[in-house]
Amino acid sequence: MRLFTKLGFIGFGGPAAHIAMMRDEVVVRRKWLGEQEFLDLLGAASLIPGPSSTELSMYLGLRRAGWRGLIAAGVCFISPAMLIVLGIAWLYVAYGRTPAGENLLYGIKPAVVAIIIQALWGLGKTAVKGKLFAVVGLTAAVLYVLGGNPLALLAAGGLAIMLVRNWRSLGSKAPLVVFGLPPLYAAGDAIQGSADLTKLFLIFLKLGCIVFGSGYVLLAFLRGDLVAGQHWLTDQQLLDAVAVGQFTPGPVFTTATFIGYVVAGVPGALLATLGIFLPGFVLIPAIDRAIAKVKTSPWAGAFLDGINVAALGVMAGVTYQLGRAAVTDPLTVGILVLAILAVFRWKLNAAWLVLGGGVVGLARLLV
Repeated sequence: MRLFTKLGFIGFGGPAAHIAMMRDEVVVRRKWLGEQEFLDLLGAASLIPGPSSTELSMYLGLRRAGWRGLIAAGVCFISPAMLIVLGIAWLYVAYGRTPAGENLLYGIKPAVVAIIIQALWGLGKTAVKGKLFAVVGLTAAVLYVLGGNPLALLAAGGLAIMLVRNWRSLGSKAPLVVFGLPPLYAAGDAIQGSADLTKLFLIFLKLGCIVFGSGYVLLAFLRGDLVAGQHWLTDQQLLDAVAVGQFTPGPVFTTATFIGYVVAGVPGALLATLGIFLPGFVLIPAIDRAIAKVKTSPWAGAFLDGINVAALGVMAGVTYQLGRAAVTDPLTVGILVLAILAVFRWKLNAAWLVLGGGVVGLARLLV
């Protein structure tokens, strides 16, 4: 609970940064599990809809302390961001604006890039098991930067490794594992005439069941449901909501908290947050049981190995994009270089890097 509460407060930078920080804490520092097991959990969490880093926190909690660990890790990682976003939403409704946060993120983003680079280096030594894996990972990174769909890249990476590793046995019966999701896409429209709070909850529950990818993917679904469908928000309010999710720590999907408050006050914020995160608490134990049943299969094992290396490739692509946006002048170059030295040479904890970067960013206001 202490660990994931801390990560909920310092987890700036989106899912790639969260994954890097979790690896540093649970693999490097606490040694709760090894690199390969961490990779397997990351790959499995990437297979299901919802916020991947939040679901990884739940999975780590499940492995550490069973179902109570799953609930504790998920709630403690989500709650700080939810409370921060709730406060910002209150200011937004009261005063008609959101805090920009540019100066804070100016210093934090280069430090976060360094944290992710360290994680990629450490995980890559385990995930890249030969030239084929290197090619799959590099291809996933390039295609992601060029606009490839992350889920499609994960599936393609898994299939590529699975088929190459098992090509000699293609004539034999290959196991097929299908992870099915309930058809909840129309849930938000199936309850006309119900209370708005019920409708709000079911819309976000639906989104938690079907949305893969980043907050920008979520944006498209939110616009269809809340702007064009229910007319609860304007386009500008929706963009403000996504911006708040991006510049606050913790899960980007706490955009739901902001929207819920704008639409229906504190009850709306709590129900929207519950709706979008609830599927992860159900799907993580389900996929853990499914993987436990097939992990002895050479086909399933190769497929998961391919997903792991493709996920790292996508993470590398995200890092490239974050780096281009974060490192824009000599000062941010200096922050990045110092942060890389701090994590590789001095093994400094990610929390100190985030704090130091934030102090530098805020200090710009005084210059």
